[in-house]
Amino acid sequence: MPETAARAPRVTPLLALLPFLRPYAGRWVLAFLALVTSAGATLGLPVAFRYLIDRGFASGERAHIDRYFIALFVVSLILAAATALRFYWVSWLGERVSADLRRAVYAHVMRMSPQFFETTQTGEVLSRLTTDTTLIQAVVGTSLSLGLRNMLLTIGGVAMLIATSPVLSGYIIATLIVVVAPIVIFGRRVRKLSRASQDKVANASALAGEILNAMPTVQSYTQETHETRRFGGAVEAAFDTALTRIRARAGLTAVVIVFVFAAVVFVLWLGAQAVLAGTMTAGQLSQFILYAVFTAGAVGAVAEVWGDLQRAAGATERLLQLLAARSPVAEAERPVPLPLPSSASGDGIRFDHVSFSYPSRPGIAALEGFSLDVRPGEHVALVGPSGAGKTTLFQLLLRFYDPQAGRILINGVPTHQVSFAALRQAIGVVLQESVIFSGSVLDNIRYGMPEATLAQVQRAAEMAAAAGFIAELPQGYDTFLGERGVRLSGGQRQRIAIARAILKDPPILLLDEATSALDAASERLVQTALDNAAHNRTTLVIAHRLATVQQADRIVVLEQGRIVAQGRHADLLRSSPLYAQLAALQFGEMPLRDPAEPRQAPA
Repeated sequence: MPETAARAPRVTPLLALLPFLRPYAGRWVLAFLALVTSAGATLGLPVAFRYLIDRGFASGERAHIDRYFIALFVVSLILAAATALRFYWVSWLGERVSADLRRAVYAHVMRMSPQFFETTQTGEVLSRLTTDTTLIQAVVGTSLSLGLRNMLLTIGGVAMLIATSPVLSGYIIATLIVVVAPIVIFGRRVRKLSRASQDKVANASALAGEILNAMPTVQSYTQETHETRRFGGAVEAAFDTALTRIRARAGLTAVVIVFVFAAVVFVLWLGAQAVLAGTMTAGQLSQFILYAVFTAGAVGAVAEVWGDLQRAAGATERLLQLLAARSPVAEAERPVPLPLPSSASGDGIRFDHVSFSYPSRPGIAALEGFSLDVRPGEHVALVGPSGAGKTTLFQLLLRFYDPQAGRILINGVPTHQVSFAALRQAIGVVLQESVIFSGSVLDNIRYGMPEATLAQVQRAAEMAAAAGFIAELPQGYDTFLGERGVRLSGGQRQRIAIARAILKDPPILLLDEATSALDAASERLVQTALDNAAHNRTTLVIAHRLATVQQADRIVVLEQGRIVAQGRHADLLRSSPLYAQLAALQFGEMPLRDPAEPRQAPA
């Protein structure tokens, strides 16, 4: 993305919108017919004026004059109807295309792996979904049709100028050619500045999104003034860049208008001399004047539209970057049905010599030659210091990332041969940072099973020790929880997340510090519920609080991406210095080991 971001956009990226325009070809035809009709009616007005002057006023007969005024009114009715239809159809198309584009980009981003978001800010993605698509909507729904209409008026006006007076039209055409030069020169400048302006706005949006999502931290450290200044600086940078772009566009418009109307005034002076000399009638001069004004206005409007097209090209290119981005974790081309683990069949989960480094930290191994077999229905706890690779195992198992070496199998099937949907449908997850959506309690619990009944939701909530506090909420299960669950405590959010995983009833359960935000009494309740939920279910638990994993079938101790010991709690206290140290810190069961004492070799 950075390489393409440095390039100045061209108008040609707008051609990439054709797939979004093609489904509405019929409506485009109707809009184009209305556009041609309105342009034709506009070009017909000067002819009506010519005959009104030369034949109506010259004859002095009221009947002739009335007839030409009626003709003018009919032409205006046609112009009004065609303009209204053109406005309706192109506005509809602009809104429809921008909506389709937003949906396509959002659907594509939703399928990107977490690696994509290591280098891309969500605020910038949101800016492209909103600001950039709005620019495209304005072009498709307004500017494009105006540009086409004014191009038709320019071509038709030039043709009628030649038909009216070939000599005078020669001067007009020569000046129009001169006008093209500043449009091209200034257009390049506007194009670069438009892209820079959009990038600055995206940076400000990304900064605002980051800070608004961290308001408690910002306020607890009294950094409101500092963050306000930072955002103000980003906004001012966007304003300065936009102002430079506006100056360039204003200069382009001024140059075009001066050139065009200077030429028109000069040619009209020549026309006036021709009328005085008797080589042109007053009606012909009036017709020529109107066509010259129409043509000059059309050329000026085309210059304005050209600037809009430059901005839309930049917006389109930014959106195309999102659509062109490919997730490094690819969907299986030929998904293999995933045999669900059970206590009676299957081979369980196997990590086979897995090595992995995060893309943002390629020189640091999160896992190195890691191998582990988890039997179907087994309850395995993963413990170790922070950065040992525990959460990484979960992310690899869910295929948020793919290992650089080795493979992961479920029931003998490599996970990279399984579709994302089949793999993740078989896994339930409760993360340390519980995610609550801005909906009701009911919506949040049945997020992984939308078709669940109220009774099923209530049973899951009871198993997660959440039914009690839910009953005390104002509307019970219909209570709106606010953005990110701000109306709940940390422990309540965690119990909602646990209920969500229990309701899904997956054959594999991943618990990452699932009770870290609970008090001692609630922890005991939830731990009992989790133990019940883990019955006959393959379960991997990450825990820093060893009291929650003492009853696990097996405890695996990790350090620096390797297994250094595994076994039951009592055995590890005797055989693993690292585990004994962790236990001593929490329970005081053994004294701390000497830091100089060599650690146990990897198992």
